[in-house]
This record gives sequence, C-alpha cells and structure tokens, in this order.
Amino acid sequence: MEARYEALRRAAEEVAAVDAHAHNLVELASAFPFLRCFSEAEGDALALAPHSLSFKVRRPPPAPRALSFKRSLRDIAALYNCEASLEKVEEFRTAEGLKSISSKCFEAANISAILIDDGITFDKMLDLESHKALSPLIGRVLRIERLAETIINDESFSGSSWTLDSFTESYVAKLKSVSTQIVALKSIAAYRSGLEINPNVSKTDAEDGLRKELTGPRPFRITNKNLIDYLFTCSLEIAVSANLPVQIHTGFGDKDLDLRKCNPLHLRAVLEDKRFSKCQIVLLHASYPFSKEASYLASVYSQVYLDFGLAIPKLSVHGMTSSLKELLELAPIKKVMFSTDGYAFPETYYLGAKKARDVVYNVLAAACEDGDLSIQEAIEAVDDIFRRNALHLYKLNVTNGSINNETTIAGGGVSSTSVEEDVLFVRIIWSDASGQNRCRVVPAGRFYEVTRNKGVGLTFAVMGMTSFCDGPADGTNLTGVGEIRLVPDMPTLLRLPWSSREEMVMADMQIRPGEAWEYCPRNALRKVTKVLLDEFNVTMKAGFENEFFLRRKLVSDGVEQWVPYDNTNYCSTSAFDGASSILQEVYSSLKTSDIVVEQLHAESGKGQFEIALKYILCTLAADKLIYARETIKSIARKHGLLATFLPKPDLNDIGSGSHVHLSLWEDDQNVFMGSSKDNFYGMSKTGAQFLAGVYHHLSSILAFTAPHPNSYDRIQPNTWSGAYLCWGKENREAPLRTACPPGVPLELVSNFEIKSFDACANPHLGLAAIVAAGIDGLRRGLKLPEPVESNPADYASKLQRLPQNLQESVESLSGDKVLHELIGDKLVKAAIAIRKAEIDHYAKNPGAFNDLIYRY
Repeated sequence: MEARYEALRRAAEEVAAVDAHAHNLVELASAFPFLRCFSEAEGDALALAPHSLSFKVRRPPPAPRALSFKRSLRDIAALYNCEASLEKVEEFRTAEGLKSISSKCFEAANISAILIDDGITFDKMLDLESHKALSPLIGRVLRIERLAETIINDESFSGSSWTLDSFTESYVAKLKSVSTQIVALKSIAAYRSGLEINPNVSKTDAEDGLRKELTGPRPFRITNKNLIDYLFTCSLEIAVSANLPVQIHTGFGDKDLDLRKCNPLHLRAVLEDKRFSKCQIVLLHASYPFSKEASYLASVYSQVYLDFGLAIPKLSVHGMTSSLKELLELAPIKKVMFSTDGYAFPETYYLGAKKARDVVYNVLAAACEDGDLSIQEAIEAVDDIFRRNALHLYKLNVTNGSINNETTIAGGGVSSTSVEEDVLFVRIIWSDASGQNRCRVVPAGRFYEVTRNKGVGLTFAVMGMTSFCDGPADGTNLTGVGEIRLVPDMPTLLRLPWSSREEMVMADMQIRPGEAWEYCPRNALRKVTKVLLDEFNVTMKAGFENEFFLRRKLVSDGVEQWVPYDNTNYCSTSAFDGASSILQEVYSSLKTSDIVVEQLHAESGKGQFEIALKYILCTLAADKLIYARETIKSIARKHGLLATFLPKPDLNDIGSGSHVHLSLWEDDQNVFMGSSKDNFYGMSKTGAQFLAGVYHHLSSILAFTAPHPNSYDRIQPNTWSGAYLCWGKENREAPLRTACPPGVPLELVSNFEIKSFDACANPHLGLAAIVAAGIDGLRRGLKLPEPVESNPADYASKLQRLPQNLQESVESLSGDKVLHELIGDKLVKAAIAIRKAEIDHYAKNPGAFNDLIYRY
C-alpha cells in the first residue's frame, strides 16, 4: 500500500502547516517540569508518568506504561540523536540550549504559522515576540476568561466598586483596544462551569454572580456559572461584530475540569441561538472522548469547526487514529484543522506535528482503500487540514508574510481602519466568455466585513460581452436585466506581489447563495471534471505554456507606438539577459503566489518570451493561469513595458500560443501513460480513447481554445501551431502532440499537448471543452487514426485542414451535441453568439485589431 500512496505520504510530510492552537514556550530554567511535555498529569500523578507504556527504556518496563509517553520519548531521542531515556534527553537539552533545540524542533515540524493562546501562564514564559524567531508568522489568540480576570484584579479598583455594567464596559473597551492584534478569541468555560452555557442568562443573575466572585480572596478566579455564561455570551456578540472565530476548549484536559460537562453537545443552546449563527466556533482537542459528537455538530451547524490538537499526540496511535476517523465520519474535511497544542517545550510542537502527519496520512490512505476518497482528493484534504482551512477561517495570508485580523470593532460595528492600514483593496476577478480578465474592486474593510461571504452584484450582461464592446452580443440571451452574485472563492485569495496593499481572489458566479449560475465558466469546468471522475475515476492535470510579447513605448512626431522590446531569436541568450531583471521579478512574484515555473526562455518572435508552468489539477491550473497573466502584465507595466498575449499582434511575425499539456490521473498514477501490457503508441487504452475524443471534437473545441478571429492568423502551416487535423508523437507541427519528457521511457508518453490554445480563450471554458470531448471518447471507446510522424503540410492533400477561420469552428460547435450537453446548452449558445459578433465586427473594422494588445 505504501508505494501506491507515496504521493499522499509526500504531501502529508511536506505541507507547511499552520498551527492553529498552541501556547508559549518557557526558558530552560523554568520550574515547569519537562515531564509535562508528555502528560497532562500533575503532582503525584505526574511522578508516575515514566511508569507508563509510553516511556522508552532499555530494560523491560517494570509496570504498564502510557503508550504516548514511550512513543514520544523515542521520537524526541531520535531527533536529538541521543539515548532514548528521559535523563539523556534532558542532558541534551541542557547542553544544547533553548535556541538550538527550538531550531531543531521547529525545522522538523515544518510550521509556517502559529496561533498562540497566551492566556495560560508558566514560570519564565517567553513573550509572544520571542516566538517570531521560530516560525515565519505568529498570531495571538485571546483567552476571554483571562482578560476578564485581568480587569477585575486590577489593583486600581477595589472589588466592591465593580458593577456588572462597569465591568462589561471595561471588558468591551479592553477587547476593542486589542482586537487589531488578535486572530481569534478562546474560552475555557469547560474548565470553570462546563459547556452547558445559557445564552439568555439574565443580567440580574450575572450581577449576582459577579458579587459572589468579588467576595473571595484576590486574585479573583471566575468560576460562577452565571457570570461565565454572561461573559461567554457577551464575547460571542463581540466576535460576531468583529468577524473573529472563537476557539472553545472541549473534551479532556487537566484534572480541574469535569469531563462530564465538556461534551460539546452541551453547546446546542448557543448553536441554536440566531444571534450566533454567523459566529465561527472551533471545538478544540477533537472533543475527545466526544469526537463523534463533535463531528455531528460540525455536520449540522455551518458555524462549527474542529481542531484535533492535544488528542494528537497525547493519545495512543489507536486513540489518535480513531479520534480523527470519528471527526471525519460526518464533518466536512473543509472544517477539520491541525494544531499541535504545543506548550512550554519546543518538543511538544515537534511531536504534535510529527504524529499529526502520520495519523492524517494513515486515515486518508485508509479512506482511499475504502473508496471514500480518490488519492488526488486525499492529497487535497491534506492541504485543507494542515493549511488551507486555517488560512481561510482565521483570515491569514501566510504566503505573503502577514498574519492579521482583517476587521476591528468600533462603535458596535466593524471598522475598516485597521485592515486598510495593511490592505486597501481586494480585486474580485473573473474571466468572461471572450477571455478577458475583469475585476470588481472592494475596499478591504468592506470585503472582510460583508463581501467575502455575500459577494457583489453583477449584471447578467457580463457573460455576453465581446472583446470590442462592453455590452452583450445579440443572441446570447443575456441582457442588463437580472443580476448574479460574484462570490469570492477564499482559498484563492492572495496578496498582489507587485502591489503590497492589494489582494486578489477568484470568484464564482451564483444565481442565489450556494447555487451556481449556468453561465459560470469555473462551474462549467468543475461540472465536467466531476463527470470524468464519477464515471471513470480519472482527473485531468494541466500545465500551460505562456507565450507573450514585450513591447516598449516609442513616441515619434507625437505619435505613440509600441515596438518590440528586442529583435533577437529563439532561446537567445542576449534576449534573456536584456529582460533578466523583469523576468526575475516575474518569477519571484509567481513563486510568492504559489505558481510553479518549470522553464522560461526567449521565443522566436521579436521581444517574445515563454514561461512554462508546472502541471496541476486542471481546475487549479486555470485559476493560476489567470493569476500568472495578471502578474506578467502588471510587472511589465511597472517597468514601463506592455506585455501582450494576443495570438498574432504582428501579422509579419510569429504568433503566441498558450499551449497546454494534459495528463490523466487515477489516484496518484498517471493513467494516460501506457505500460508494457497496455501500450498504444505509448498511451494507455484510457489515454488513447480520451485523446481520440479530443481529436474527433477538435474543430468544435477551437471555438473555445482559439476563440477570436485573430487566433486564426496564428494557426497556419509551418508555424508549430497545428493547422491540420492529426496527431503525432513529439510532432510540434501537429495540433495534438504526445510527449515523452526526460525521465519517461522512450517507448511511452506521459501527456499530450494541444497547440491550438491561445490567450483569447477563457481557460476554464477551454479546458471544459477538452474534458467534455475526452469524456465522449471514453464513453464511446473512440479510436485514433495512425499518427503523423512528419510535417503535416507534406500531406495537405490527404489531411483535413482544421478550421481556417473562426466562422468554421463556430459552425462545427453549433452542431456538436456532446459539447452542448456536457458544458451546458445556454453557455455554449452564448459563446457562439459572442464569436459571431466578433466575426462580424472585425470583418467590418480590420483596424480594430490594433486595440487588442491592450485587452489580451
């Protein structure tokens, strides 16, 4: 099984995790005992910890030992390369010092951000700032009970002077003053009076509870249930207005809690309260031993999320595995998060991360074995659990080096001041049916207060617009009557590398909350890839080659022209050298945006370059292609240049394509590639049938992948653009080329390339058309003709010419029932109407082509 799930194992081991709940470290000289690294026990119970199944010694244990202790000590000793005994580990710690052992532990843990609840105090505890040397990003989680106790223990007030109103006023004011510095609130009500919170506790009862607390000795420790319930409810109201998640201790912990009162089901009254329906509540510690109950709550309440820190690594392997499986029984994967619950000792962070990676891998691999997940889905789940869910929930921007709460409380509402000190605008991006990237821009304060959840309104007409007119084309059935919601897809949010005070996010088009609009390109691609997965258990990956021209401004006799950046040739060293500073900035920006560049070089055209991106799941590849083009164009503009992806900006020069390499995957296996037993010109049967579907529908596909009249100026014989209907192995003149890159056996191929794909295409629609055609090939078992192994132009009399203009590809698409059915009849008809309008316009206005360099 290990070999089959190697990609999943690698994903679990390599993901840079967000530790969503942890605590401060202590100095080595702290009186807090190192034995607490292994156990929640205290006093006499802690003294017995070494006599647990978890403690690793060289002789047989004299008594039963806690499983986690033995395992944890062994793991730490292996990291330190010392003897697996408590004495030797402590000797190593003392000899190396805190800085050294922290470096070892955090490097091994691979943690990209830590959210620290500093409400628990240890002897010689490090402050929050000290932790920034250990992880790129540190965020603060504010414990509400600690804040309340800090206020009532203030020596400037006598206990008798407090009233509930004065206490509440001080509490809210203090919370406002720190709200810009925190990422979440946290409650330990479970420790004090239990989770059966009364959200409607009366002020009279709360006032009485406060008076009772104040009659005790200082320092006051709040335990009165009515006051705890009031404080909890007040805090949730503030969390809602500030858009702050609330972490809640549930399940097991130190001995001073009553486990019977820590079942998260006790929170039902809070969860049913409409005031808190939008308050994102995180149940900590897998709610162990109530993991099933927590999973149920997350499945039926949209605001409930789960965090499994502490349960992993404190339980036995069986216990950790069972607890995580129980969480995933009902809860959506998008709601389950990793944390170490690390505290005091850097080893706790290391152990939490190490065991979490092992356990998550084993649980997800078992889900794949059971058929609950494909391997690709499991790999995505790894990223969700360890990183993406926390980034989304806590509104973090780890990739770009910031960790902020994007909203603050002011006057009972949400203020945009603090977020707009960091991020001013958020661009909500979509690509229309004519392949133009467009955006609505929302001030960041409003975005994080309202728009991130509700979206912005947009007229139906946007998906009927052409490259020459911002109005809907006749025949699209789309007008200015009717409105959709453009809803941000938050996992795609990133900071603009070239403009540090702006962010951008891809958006889905919805006709009503949660319901996709039938004209939404992203949904069209998701829809056909779901059919591919459901019917054939296959996903498609895509890697795009971005060809573009750089042009510089030349003003002569008062006339502005954009002329080629240089006049060099293919792979010219001088061309690359001349543009190196620009390309370096482009590369660094793409890397910051998690867009992987595999190669870049000068192309054949004057001032033409190519940047090839790594293949990834096709839905992600389409999004990242849009981001890549935005990045390239913006950085060129920053340098006073114009970058254009137009297929043929100069009829006397070579054209630019957006060639795409495609492969098919079942779990983590490339099933496009053939084998010794299944080999058709290097392809598997599945691969050959899929490619045959693309071959048979290629003329129709061109209406999506080469969707502009200018596209056909590029698709000409002898230009490596694919002018004839054929395919061939490593034949760059064929529109469909099967490829055998380095590392693949010569008798096999790993992917195929479509040459006739350019940047006028909406990438989601282009890929959707390809997937739909491939599905037809698989359904009908279509077969490919023999490959063409030389220049197709040499066989011009025998080979069918692909459409020589957009009109011909539109006619082919009009009669293609398969693409109409799988992509959606209304969307296809709208695309056809747009193409017809552009055919007519550019035929009548040939000079209008000159403006297209600004649009593509």
